[in-house]
Amino acid sequence: MEIVKRPHVENFIAWAADKPEVVVLTADLTNSSEVGKWRDTYPDRFFGMSMAEQNMMGFASGLAREGYVPYIHTFAVFIYRRPYDQLAMSIAYPNLNVKFVAFLPGITTPGGVTHQAIEDVSIMRATPNMTIVETGDATEVESVLDVAHAVDGPVYIRMLRGEVPRLFPKDEPMRLDEVRMLSDGEDVVIITAGITTEEAMRASVPLADAGIGVRHLHVSTHKPLDDPMILESIARSRYGVITLENHTIIGGLGSAVAEKMADAGSGKRLLRLGLRDTYAHGASRAYLMKEYGLDAAALVAGVEELTGIDTGITENDLAEARVEATHSLAKAEGL
Repeated sequence: MEIVKRPHVENFIAWAADKPEVVVLTADLTNSSEVGKWRDTYPDRFFGMSMAEQNMMGFASGLAREGYVPYIHTFAVFIYRRPYDQLAMSIAYPNLNVKFVAFLPGITTPGGVTHQAIEDVSIMRATPNMTIVETGDATEVESVLDVAHAVDGPVYIRMLRGEVPRLFPKDEPMRLDEVRMLSDGEDVVIITAGITTEEAMRASVPLADAGIGVRHLHVSTHKPLDDPMILESIARSRYGVITLENHTIIGGLGSAVAEKMADAGSGKRLLRLGLRDTYAHGASRAYLMKEYGLDAAALVAGVEELTGIDTGITENDLAEARVEATHSLAKAEGL
């Protein structure tokens, strides 16, 4: 597996070269949000707003009304928690062309509850006019800008930083509201997004070896979520569907799939895996994913629960988990 170090840094600079309308706003998290070099390259298009996120939303609104396309770069929690009223009333309500590049989604940070965006998808899904996308690998980090820029309105991007694996070919970019089918089978449908896709891929071979046919769908667009492959796959599954998300199971990917199934009158069983109405604590990503049941082993247990089949798969049977180096130069900071 190729590991790409900070794919957003150089890609964003090159991508923005012929787009003078693109401007960047941050709130004292410039390097942590991987735009320090962007600031140095395009200083006249960069605005440091200090630790004043509400003001940053209003400022972005004004820029958007004047024809600029603001790309707000900060941690996810500082986009939808602190300044939500300004986000909703100044940007989402008038449907302005502002893009939110939200770092540290879910439990990708050891910073604990103050920095872990575990309910952001549910809040943004409930916000009218908001499009929501999530990157799952380096290819999607590099191609999400085109997706967001093509939307005439606000877009919330769950962005990865630091050392990011390349799971998908470079010539297969993210496309709005299109899922990726990563494996095919008719027993169980597994739907993942973001960092949980890598975990599901760890379990794919052992599950196949155990005789479980899995159709694995990777979701990069949370809203809208209208790709017909989702319901078609669920309808042909023998046992049902499992969602695995780096988020609370309330209001996120699992809830979105449940809503679609209910609207379609699907009688298949749904098992939602993710944070279960709880906050996480500060620890490494690998530890937290295991602790809260977001890893490959939890997925195998979910398949066994859904199918009633004892696969016999152990931790040793799963592909080795990828662990980021603690002191990697690709990490902006401890959080």
